[in-house]
Amino acid sequence: MAEVIEMPKLSDTMTEGVIAAWHKNVGDTVKAGDLLAEIETDKATMELESYFDGVLLYQGIEVGKPVPIGTLMAIIGKPGEDISAILAKYSGTKTDSTSSKNSSEVEQNTIQNPSAQGKTHVSQTPTDDRIKASPLAKKIASEKGIPLHEIEGTGDNGRIIKKDVENYAQQQKQQITQTLQVTSVTPSVPVTQGAYTDTHVSQMRKTIARRLSESLYSAPHFFLTIEINMDNIIELRKQVNAISDVKTSFNDWVVKAVSMALRKHPKINASWLGDKIRTYHYINIGVAVAVEEGLLVPVIRNADQKTITQISTETKQLAEKAKNKELQPADWEGNTFTISNLGMYGIDEFTAIINPPDACILAVGGIKEVPIVKNGQVGIGNIMKVTLSCDHRIVDGAMGAAFLQTLKALLEEPFKILI
Repeated sequence: MAEVIEMPKLSDTMTEGVIAAWHKNVGDTVKAGDLLAEIETDKATMELESYFDGVLLYQGIEVGKPVPIGTLMAIIGKPGEDISAILAKYSGTKTDSTSSKNSSEVEQNTIQNPSAQGKTHVSQTPTDDRIKASPLAKKIASEKGIPLHEIEGTGDNGRIIKKDVENYAQQQKQQITQTLQVTSVTPSVPVTQGAYTDTHVSQMRKTIARRLSESLYSAPHFFLTIEINMDNIIELRKQVNAISDVKTSFNDWVVKAVSMALRKHPKINASWLGDKIRTYHYINIGVAVAVEEGLLVPVIRNADQKTITQISTETKQLAEKAKNKELQPADWEGNTFTISNLGMYGIDEFTAIINPPDACILAVGGIKEVPIVKNGQVGIGNIMKVTLSCDHRIVDGAMGAAFLQTLKALLEEPFKILI
């Protein structure tokens, strides 16, 4: 019996995937454990191994084309096996039981003309007619020219209802208004013709855009900034690095200090779940890593229980895996707090969008020499600014301020971090 392989869900945020490369072609012998294809997800490029023995009878996805999870990807079976019933099932057509076509004829027809007679065409973008939606929602969407497949349903089993369409329309209106406002204050410039480049949007970039947009619009953000004197930690870091085989970065010290501050302020280490707030009894710090296609957030698990050098080693390993697209789901799932550091790029201060499902994200700027007053005397000090972005549904201003005060105390008296 022929076995079907669908586009798998390889991460908790993945909604569609892209075949980066096929390692088997139609007609090739396949054994369980053989590398079948490479799949580009929203986080990394991952290898897909076959679970079945047989011959690859069908490839349903083109290289480089994004398709939803569950799309027919491949069929593995015996040589000459009839797969027309499977193709008909996925294309939404009925099987002609009197058909005399064998699997080789189906394969040839698929390769030469994938959409011939509608029998081997694999639908990769859902049509509005096949999407679950109430009649009223369909009517409103049709009148407003809104594609239903772009709307996330909140009804039973993901069914799109009137409220979902209206909310979507309102969001689009707000985006258009913001664009017009920006345009209205932008000096006019001559319109000239010239060359341009269109860049394919990767699965990673799509997911970043979707998740951060959802975060910014759904979580009411507020921001708290504090200055931290880094003179003592600069000196202590030099001493530690002089005697340790592992060279620590300032970000490693920030990760450790944040994890210790979260111990004292556990309500910051939480998530909004709609009808309840979940406070975590473990501390997993997500560390934002810039890669060519966007931003990945590998996780340092139980950071409060690890030493500075352990955090440094693990961070370097995860950053290398992120840049090589080798991260696995276990590397990026389960964060309870996130740190984003742009200090190494010369940024003094910035605000970051909360990384769901966290209640907060800490934006870390660079260390800068500035005049400071100490004991009535003006001198030079090394100051670092950090900004805490807070989800106001979970964190109040006083709560966030208390957390930052604890963090400041730890970084300004860094020997406490080593105890």
